[in-house]
Amino acid sequence: MPSATEQKIIDAAVRLFASQGYDATSVQEIVNAAGITKGALYHYFRAKDDLLFEIYRLLITSQSADMDRIIALGLPAGETVREILASLVVSTAERVDETAVFVRELHRLGEDRMTEFRAERRRYHETFLAVVEKGQADGEFSSQVPADTVVRIALGVVNQLPMWFRPDGQKTPAQLASEIADFVLAGLR
Repeated sequence: MPSATEQKIIDAAVRLFASQGYDATSVQEIVNAAGITKGALYHYFRAKDDLLFEIYRLLITSQSADMDRIIALGLPAGETVREILASLVVSTAERVDETAVFVRELHRLGEDRMTEFRAERRRYHETFLAVVEKGQADGEFSSQVPADTVVRIALGVVNQLPMWFRPDGQKTPAQLASEIADFVLAGLR
């Protein structure tokens, strides 16, 4: 959990990266927007790309914890898939700027950070995949489409939310989450 100062830095960076892009945002602009000193920023982040990675790390850590909590409930596969997707859609929609920044600026990360990113993304994918595979093995879901394809499509839809979702739009994150979960579950049955 970030400290209050660290969170101010992250929030300022998200706003600036989302509105003008990573390359066009200077450290000084982040410092000014956060209302802190440069020394305070560098106390928490060695470089701008560390800040970019932290934006992603906080998001994926929260989403992974939500998924792990849902799986621990021991619900049937259909309910588990519904809850995982609903949680993922809501958290992505509620943090659409963070998601957009990371999707757009991912290529800015160095090799070590990319390796860490890929490992966490793979863990999420494989955990969700295991739920779908179990549902197929138990006969709750059709096996007509391979589980890996189902998971890639479901996660792909969520990853595209920053391209089209608007917080002031006609649908709330919860409504959208329900519709996306219904769509994926209809395809699984």
